[in-house]
Amino acid sequence: MSERLTYRPFESLISVTIEKEKEIPAPELTDADYLNAAMERVREIKEFREIPYCPSALPRLPKRPSNTTESAEAHRSLRDIVAGKSPVEIRNTQEYVEWAATGRGQVKNPAARRDLLSRLHRGVFSVQDYVDLHGFTLEEAEIIAGEFIQDSVSRRLRCVKIIHGRGLRSPRGPVLKDALIKWLTGRMRKHINAFTTAKGCDGGLGALYVLLK
Repeated sequence: MSERLTYRPFESLISVTIEKEKEIPAPELTDADYLNAAMERVREIKEFREIPYCPSALPRLPKRPSNTTESAEAHRSLRDIVAGKSPVEIRNTQEYVEWAATGRGQVKNPAARRDLLSRLHRGVFSVQDYVDLHGFTLEEAEIIAGEFIQDSVSRRLRCVKIIHGRGLRSPRGPVLKDALIKWLTGRMRKHINAFTTAKGCDGGLGALYVLLK
């Protein structure tokens, strides 16, 4: 039997070593190259070259004429207050409070109520007794204030003072003061005709004048 013939033309290349070509590193791209590539297909919109400006249709408010005399007077008053030459008007502070009953049998005329509150704050009504709520908890202060009002009404007192403090050391502010106002305008209201912040010599922003019915 004859041997089978096989044609292998590349068999002699098996021993040939093929050297790989050295790879050439790609150049590093800069931010400008990335920007140019991203903007390559961007085209300008010629219609947007000039955008018309439309002024606001809101009317212009007339300028208030400056009153140099009034401004100078305000600055002078402020300097006197800071220097201690002029006292601060308590009624002009944010801590000042006032309230007047307007129910049956009470003064309903706004002008009359303002006059009553002004007289009460100025100390026209003599303080006949007082109570100091400093150092008490809210629960204790409510009981003491209620008993004080009841006792004052039974003794037919006209004007009393309640010292509540300003709460300057409290992180929550004047808690006792706010609670007292709530009690006077709430469950104790039937005994109250009006109340205002006291004068400076009587406790000022840390006390209330209470006018009883």
